[in-house]
Amino acid sequence: MAEIERVKCLIIGSGPAGYTAAIYAARANLSPVLYTGMEPGGQLTTTTDVENSLDYPDGIMGPQMMEDFRKQAERFGTDVRYELIAKGDFSGPVHKVWTESGQEIHADAVIIATGASARWLGLESEQRLRNNGVSACAVCDGFFFRGQEVAIVGAGDTAAEEATYLAKLCSKVHMLVRRDEMRASKIMQERVFKTQNIEIHWNTEAEEVLGEEVVNGLRVVNNVTGDKKELPVTALFVAIGHKPNTEVFEGWIHMNENKYIVTEPGCTRTNVAGVFACGDVQDDVYRQAVTAAGTGCMAALDAEKYLAEKGVI
Repeated sequence: MAEIERVKCLIIGSGPAGYTAAIYAARANLSPVLYTGMEPGGQLTTTTDVENSLDYPDGIMGPQMMEDFRKQAERFGTDVRYELIAKGDFSGPVHKVWTESGQEIHADAVIIATGASARWLGLESEQRLRNNGVSACAVCDGFFFRGQEVAIVGAGDTAAEEATYLAKLCSKVHMLVRRDEMRASKIMQERVFKTQNIEIHWNTEAEEVLGEEVVNGLRVVNNVTGDKKELPVTALFVAIGHKPNTEVFEGWIHMNENKYIVTEPGCTRTNVAGVFACGDVQDDVYRQAVTAAGTGCMAALDAEKYLAEKGVI
């Protein structure tokens, strides 16, 4: 059995929040160890152009942005590890976690930046055909359906962004909106409305993804009239929101009804002394890269103050 590893500052998660926390923690000589989790770089690795970041006046692709963040974190001395934290125990003054491979780590301070993951519709056919035409990442998989008809489910900014992205690749995009209005911001709605090869199906939900081995159609139902029809699509992209990745911390960290971590107003402290949370894992309102990065900075500063008061640094 591997020896127990002791670290000053453990960061769990690798999106804008995690990497920003790592940069600030490393510059404060906290010798941070960062575990990337299952999705190194977080949700931005599935995003196309990032046009609203002050750091990139000409815009940048999401994956490249996260690669830049990682390089900067490592430049200041962050130990980046590509593994998942599978278990935690925050019952004592020293916080214990275990990696998926079984390594036990004791940390004086922990920064949780595990973000959120895509939600699915819950259809049997959807799960059966995942990676065979059903996807939650238009940027990752849209290329494989160039020139074809596809469908996307969702009505928020993510759905609108992915619909316009797909419209550049595909002959037609069927956008399923379960209500008679969209939740997306006005600017994103305008982009959708102005894109000629996007057809919006209002008050419509996916009932079944058709196909045995690959997607060859989608049966939808109008939830007002009950009318059903089949769309001749070869792919279905799901963009209906996200759920916070907090399962590992249940029972230790206070969460709201939607399982987002609750932090004290004006800071990143949780109910457990020495454990901090930043980014989308504690933000169910803004969910932007810039706000995640901001709270990542806050978490590192809060952790530094905590460790100084404890006499660890």
